Amino acid sequence: MTSSPVPKIGVIICSQRLPRIGDQIGTLIYKTLTSLQPTDTSASQSYTLSLIDLADHPLPFFNEPIIPQMITNPADYHHAHTRAWSALISSHAAFVFVTPQYNWSFPANLKNAVDYLFNEWVGKPAMIVSYGGHGGGHSAAQLTQVLKAVRMRVVSRSVGLMFPKDGSDGREFTKKAFRGVDLGLGWDGEEGKGVWKKEMEDVKEVFGELVGMLQTGVEEKGK
Repeated sequence: MTSSPVPKIGVIICSQRLPRIGDQIGTLIYKTLTSLQPTDTSASQSYTLSLIDLADHPLPFFNEPIIPQMITNPADYHHAHTRAWSALISSHAAFVFVTPQYNWSFPANLKNAVDYLFNEWVGKPAMIVSYGGHGGGHSAAQLTQVLKAVRMRVVSRSVGLMFPKDGSDGREFTKKAFRGVDLGLGWDGEEGKGVWKKEMEDVKEVFGELVGMLQTGVEEKGK
């Protein structure tokens, strides 16, 4: 009997503008979640993780001649860039979106990337980690609605990473963030004076819900 492939969860870095800190925060989330996997290489894994940077997959503003919802065969996409994006998303079973907040919303390039596809998103679990001077709550709320519109199964809550504000360290952190320079983030929050240490525990907890949703979906498909 052939075993089913291990489902892959993609951690998506949703910002591609420069300067940016999305790559640093996306890597922080990715490494935090990787730490939850068994260290014993012989142990079976219920999922694998990958890091997807939208900056590595630039898409022009949507230019397909057919509405994505009507596409059931990726070969029917008109453009090579759409077929490549479709293949990448299709190869993953769930996603963690790591998004900044720009003017109370999420980046336009992220909306464009979601809108390029439809059936590739349907039914897949999704989790949102937002960040910004105010934590990105507006961004997460709007993105939740968009992901539900493409029929993704969004977890019950998002996690917001607010830039520290108190004292000179907080002001310096914000200045570094705006310049896109190294924030000194440790993957577990220990470095950088414990920035987001508590929030990383929230990330792990919410990720547990995502994995549970993924496993439920896998079990249902196997019936």
